[in-house]
Amino acid sequence: MSSDHSSRSLRLADVLGNRRVAAALTLGFASGLPFALSQGTLQGWLAETGLNIKTIGWFTLVGVPYNLKFLWAPLLDRYVPPFLGRRRGWIVLLQALVALVIAVLGLQAPGDAIYVVAVLSLLLAFLSSSQDVVIDAYRTDSLRPEERGMGSTAVQIGWRVAFYVSGALAMVLSGVIGWRATYLTMAAIMGATTLLTFLAPEPEVRVQAPRTLQEAVVEPIREFFGRPGVVAVLLLVVLYKLGDAAALSLSTAFLIKGVGFTAAQVGAVAKTTSITATIIGTVLGGLAFARLGLYRSLFVFGVLQAATNLLYSLLAVKGHDLSVMVLAVGIDNLAGAMAATIFGAFVMALCDPRFSAFQFALLSALAALSRTFVGPVSAVLVAQVGWPMFFVICFLTGAPGLLLLWRMRARVEALDQVR
Repeated sequence: MSSDHSSRSLRLADVLGNRRVAAALTLGFASGLPFALSQGTLQGWLAETGLNIKTIGWFTLVGVPYNLKFLWAPLLDRYVPPFLGRRRGWIVLLQALVALVIAVLGLQAPGDAIYVVAVLSLLLAFLSSSQDVVIDAYRTDSLRPEERGMGSTAVQIGWRVAFYVSGALAMVLSGVIGWRATYLTMAAIMGATTLLTFLAPEPEVRVQAPRTLQEAVVEPIREFFGRPGVVAVLLLVVLYKLGDAAALSLSTAFLIKGVGFTAAQVGAVAKTTSITATIIGTVLGGLAFARLGLYRSLFVFGVLQAATNLLYSLLAVKGHDLSVMVLAVGIDNLAGAMAATIFGAFVMALCDPRFSAFQFALLSALAALSRTFVGPVSAVLVAQVGWPMFFVICFLTGAPGLLLLWRMRARVEALDQVR
């Protein structure tokens, strides 16, 4: 992660005048659009359909492919489509398939075809996570060294805008045109991203695809798992955002079923507040990182992201209170974005430059384990202890990761010095 000023700022003219950075922006959008449609937006649809909280909790497992994408990432590296090259060929194919699955999903009625909806949602997550693997590889191959900071910022902007479109905007649209038309609209937008991928430039330096799967898989794994203290590092990657992930896993269902807001209110107020706070938090996190360094930033923002869960507990006690909802969602997403920014820098610092694509996919998948598998457990907890105590438990769940981080201080500070 570059520490110069250009890595933290981005002018619109720079994006429009640079085809490689502009491609990073549009591909970031394509990456972010499908995510909410199989996660939070789908939760809103299921909640309004009248499904119980335990069923909705099980639906959080459709995000499993985002955790396991490293398993098939070598296949996308090893084999080359017969059109548009090794990266863009896969991206266009996957974008078209994602658009098709979103459309078919929108034609379903969850109350009558819940298992079909589950399978389609799982397939959507698989195709979307596969697209993410190739997009990460494309921007790694295509951006020049001096453009990587600007390109990474462009990807984040594109992803956040798309997440807003398929999250907040989709929730609002559902109250106006219905869920079926909303998902079909999202499918059309996703289909349009294929046209932008055709316009993206080919990487200037052509890299030879691995000759064997062994070459694509074994060497990166051997290097990483041969490091001293690797078990503690992997535990920290999994535990750091565990409490935050538990709270967020049912956040949309909580606002609708637990507090009584409508899907339209959640889309118009909560999602708008969250995306605004997230963008601000991303900027503040980057600025704080430059002053505090890696370890102190991880610790301070880890404490903050855990503490903000108590605001949701307050909202659960207060009930249908719009001002408390905005406060809780805003501060939680602000702190969460700052922590995520620093955590991303931590993961990048762990990657060997020779194997960064595969190792980043592996580490990001491990980090997402808590987000994916905590959903059913969270649903059971809610049923047993209620919403207020559930968010107190989420707050306490952040402690193990922070304790492990404190014990690993010297190792994390060493990573910061290497950078």
